[in-house]
Amino acid sequence: QVQLVESGGGLVQVGGSLRLSCAASGRAAYTMGWFRQAPGNERQFVAAIGWRGRATLYGDSVKGRFTISRDNGKNMVYLQMNSLKPEDTAVYYCAASSGNPTGAGENYNYWGQGTQVSVSS
Repeated sequence: QVQLVESGGGLVQVGGSLRLSCAASGRAAYTMGWFRQAPGNERQFVAAIGWRGRATLYGDSVKGRFTISRDNGKNMVYLQMNSLKPEDTAVYYCAASSGNPTGAGENYNYWGQGTQVSVSS
């Protein structure tokens, strides 16, 4: 069993940065992912990282702007978001998967409650 708690969301201006954190309880040997969902939109894959921290995967819309990382000693996963755009506004969810990094949400077994990110223009 894994419990996930996100933090770090907030309101930021266009071009600004935010760092999201996800605290995981339980086993650390999971692929971790970040997804987001804006009102009226489907859930969208953002980034994923393998449990060793070597393999990473990014959604096309965030490549070059967002960076996922993890600290297994602290059971933490991070999402550094730079050059934020209004279209990045969404609730961001942390998720854990027992498989390899993937953008398929159905492969993730555990989900956090989400943290709101709002980017103002």
